[in-house]
Amino acid sequence: MNEKISKTEMLYTNSVPVDKLPTIDALKLMLRDHEKGILSVRKSLRKIEKAVKLIYTHLKKNDKSKIIYCGAGTSGRIGVQDGVELYPTFGWPIERLDYILAGGKEALTKSIENSEDDVENAKLVVKNKIFKNSDVVIGLAASGNTKFTGEILKLASKNGALTIAISNNPKGYILDQAKIKIILDTKQEVIAGSTRLKAGTAQKVCLNLLSSMLMIKLGNVKEGQMINLIPANEKLKKRKLMIEKYFEEKKNE
Repeated sequence: MNEKISKTEMLYTNSVPVDKLPTIDALKLMLRDHEKGILSVRKSLRKIEKAVKLIYTHLKKNDKSKIIYCGAGTSGRIGVQDGVELYPTFGWPIERLDYILAGGKEALTKSIENSEDDVENAKLVVKNKIFKNSDVVIGLAASGNTKFTGEILKLASKNGALTIAISNNPKGYILDQAKIKIILDTKQEVIAGSTRLKAGTAQKVCLNLLSSMLMIKLGNVKEGQMINLIPANEKLKKRKLMIEKYFEEKKNE
């Protein structure tokens, strides 16, 4: 096997092939593997802590700086999933969020062929975005070798932005293009190469921890409650009232 190939692409050899197992055993195997994905995040907690502290300092320098998520395929969609929740949950301004997907917005719902290898498009995106040195760019790639994401991180770094690379491959190319390197070493998938499985789970957990802790440090959480949530529906309106009532009662104690 070529050593340059990420382990996320290799054949899973720790079990009988998943399609040869009884349904319940196959489900148990996949679940155990997802648990291993979460454990890979635990091993990188210090790196995530460092990222939170640096991002916090970076964003405090300029009230117009942005958090920008970048990726291709599943990794790009996981970035979007994390980012879009920051406004309704914490009140983080929409204009201070951005997303760079290989293949553009269309890639959210369909596969765009060859987009993850399109370095020229990455250069064009960066030219149009005009990153500021106060921006934060988070690039994700399961294989760690996505050319589009690597190019975005490289050019964003040159422009002075704070760059974070999250790779499920310890030898991923994108790690060399960022200031902060977070490795989620999830290795082989039970369905070879299907990184929507534990690699994706690890990325989702990592981003969830990172962005939630960042929002806490920025003052959007008090006594475990989302004090700046945007009440955009009936459920959130009720939650907002409950939070206000809680703090009113605390004040009167």
